[in-house]
Amino acid sequence: MVFWLDIAAFALKALLIVAAIGGLALLIARLARSSEPKDEEIKVRSLNERYDDMREALNAELLDKKARKALVKARKKQTKARRGDDAGKRIYVLGFKGDMRASAVKRLGHEIDAVLTVARPGTDEVVLRLESPGGTVTGYGLAAAEILRLRERRVKVTASVDQVAASGGYMMACAADRIVAAPFAVVGSIGVVAPVPNLHRLLKKNEIDFEEMTAGEFKRSVSLLGEITPAGREHFRGKLEDTHGAFRHFVLQCRPNVDIDRVANGDHWLASEALGLGLVDELSTGGEYLFRARDSARLYQVSTEARKTLIQLLLSGIGVAARAAADFAAARLG
Repeated sequence: MVFWLDIAAFALKALLIVAAIGGLALLIARLARSSEPKDEEIKVRSLNERYDDMREALNAELLDKKARKALVKARKKQTKARRGDDAGKRIYVLGFKGDMRASAVKRLGHEIDAVLTVARPGTDEVVLRLESPGGTVTGYGLAAAEILRLRERRVKVTASVDQVAASGGYMMACAADRIVAAPFAVVGSIGVVAPVPNLHRLLKKNEIDFEEMTAGEFKRSVSLLGEITPAGREHFRGKLEDTHGAFRHFVLQCRPNVDIDRVANGDHWLASEALGLGLVDELSTGGEYLFRARDSARLYQVSTEARKTLIQLLLSGIGVAARAAADFAAARLG
């Protein structure tokens, strides 16, 4: 009799454990489904302090104890003076890594909003560290318009290009007051391209009919499956020329000293060549530009991060606890 009671008790405990695990799994799944993405939050980091941390890390190995104490004391005094100097120049460092759709433009807009709430016209500067081979006209046109918001409020903008700012990427760079590029960075490509694959002949060969109903002569001048007529092709080409003309006009408006007929032919150049063409203003890496500015200005890196959902917070907490337990076990074994 006792044996069967023990079996029943064991089965009940097992059932409760399974039910608890199942309930937890269900809760986590429900949270994962119901947790909507939160708004992005602004993150600000002092780059001056980052440089100071680098220096102290090296001095910790290079200097004796007395010299290190003196440097720490001097740094605290310098940091206090820096924070109390409200009149000093501030440089806000933003980043933009472009893809075909310029999908980072929304984040860039949020960061510019944040900067404009505190930036002082005529005093502060924004350094945009830009990397993009270009993409859609609409996406990069919007990105350039976001940058112009800063200039319209008399906040100086410097575009820093370490690798590439071509086509739409160069359109963004032009929206800045100055363009600083590494010698082997690629810039330019002031042109427009629109690949249009067409399968009409393949469908016709296989006796497959395709009909597309439109209202308006040029509602669909070219398409993937329909026949491209000479009139449709000419109309589409005209739209490309109009877009290229708008691109040329924008570059000339932002950089009036360039020979637009020479540089707006779709070609690209290394920055060392582009300097003589007026496409860039200075040869320097972004890191060097900021390094030189660290003693005369306060540098702040401004970025956006999505707020974590509840499930992400739970999982990150579990991960932290697991790492702490592993470190504790390793220390005990050691």
